[in-house]
Amino acid sequence: MHSTVNRPGLAAVLVLAAMALFGLIDNFIRLAAAEGGLWQFHMLRSALALLLLVPAALATGARLRPLHTGRVALRSLLNSIAMVIYFGCLGFMPIAQVVAGLFTAPIFVVIFSVVLFRERVGPRRILAVLLGFAGIVLVLRPDAGALTLWSGVPALAGAAYALGNIATRRWCHGEGTFSLLAGFFGAMMIWGALGVAVLALHPLPVAPGGDGFLTRGWVWPAGIYLAMIVVQGVGSVVGVGLSIRAYQMADATFVAVFENTLLVFATLWAIVLWGEVPDALASLGIAMIMLAGIIIALRSADPVPVRAAAVVE
Repeated sequence: MHSTVNRPGLAAVLVLAAMALFGLIDNFIRLAAAEGGLWQFHMLRSALALLLLVPAALATGARLRPLHTGRVALRSLLNSIAMVIYFGCLGFMPIAQVVAGLFTAPIFVVIFSVVLFRERVGPRRILAVLLGFAGIVLVLRPDAGALTLWSGVPALAGAAYALGNIATRRWCHGEGTFSLLAGFFGAMMIWGALGVAVLALHPLPVAPGGDGFLTRGWVWPAGIYLAMIVVQGVGSVVGVGLSIRAYQMADATFVAVFENTLLVFATLWAIVLWGEVPDALASLGIAMIMLAGIIIALRSADPVPVRAAAVVE
């Protein structure tokens, strides 16, 4: 995104506020997971986000209709797959582990750019990729006895998000921020509706609490579950709005570096709210993934935004 004003100090404050907000609201997914289902959550959260986005776009004169529907649809599909995985994991895994998995996206962007598009990368970005993957190993548990089928799933969210960011760069140039956001939340709402419909036709066994998040069908949205849907719907729009404004006020590389603080905020909120303290090896892994993301951002002409769905122009 091209800067409209050069105010890096305020941009840093805005993006830090956005990451602190994301880190907070994502910590409460476990409360929604204990009472409701993932698919209903996505459907209602995305519907609420769209209800907020559409009048905002109309009020500001922003374009909602994409220039290239197919390209935006592909980009929305990839990013929505990443978020379905991400939020699904938040229901029953430690948040530091899940957020660290999503933050492998810049690492995967480098890898996919080399493998799929034969781009040349310098030694510093290669070092950052190696550093990041070493961090992933530490976060996911270095001993084989602690590994489970689910251990590597959060990194799949990072891989899918990386492909979505590559699609944004290569095929969605010139698309408006509101049209990309509408496409993303529209895709999320479709995923949610499909999941609700499938579970209504073919119910699956539902484990108690957060373990039943993936297979739980429709429940009446009330109490803490409804509150979490509203918090996520409103919070996501506010957080993305803050990130967009930050990218408008300073160089993208500068802002992208501060986005890495989401790992810190998510971990700190988990400590404060749940007493969920990562051990020394996991903390070291998180720091390594953060450092890798910062190096890649500083060495990239077009850094990768993470968690804010569409920080582009």
